[in-house]
Amino acid sequence: MALKDVILAVDPTPKPSGGTVDGLVTGLAPDWGPFASVGGTARTVIQAIMAAVILILLGRALIGVIHLKVGGSQHDTVQVKQGQKELAGSLVAAFIVASIGTLFTIVYGMGL
Repeated sequence: MALKDVILAVDPTPKPSGGTVDGLVTGLAPDWGPFASVGGTARTVIQAIMAAVILILLGRALIGVIHLKVGGSQHDTVQVKQGQKELAGSLVAAFIVASIGTLFTIVYGMGL
């Protein structure tokens, strides 16, 4: 079986919801691939944990922006560097958490 056949068999793409807020919520709802076999309660817990982690990371990104603004106005290069690191790290981590369902599905599909 070729890798292309495995990838096509898994189909990690969630269905579009028509451009409403439901699209964001279903993007965080891991209900395909390896998550299809867990129960409804487990999926709800996974969704809640993912949403909470994303909110925490976006809050850290906001704190990084505040460090950038305050450090820039006071010409404090240490605070500016700290703000840059915190902002970049938080946004990268939020992207990884938001796409973790797709990443798990790809790895799950490669293992089949």
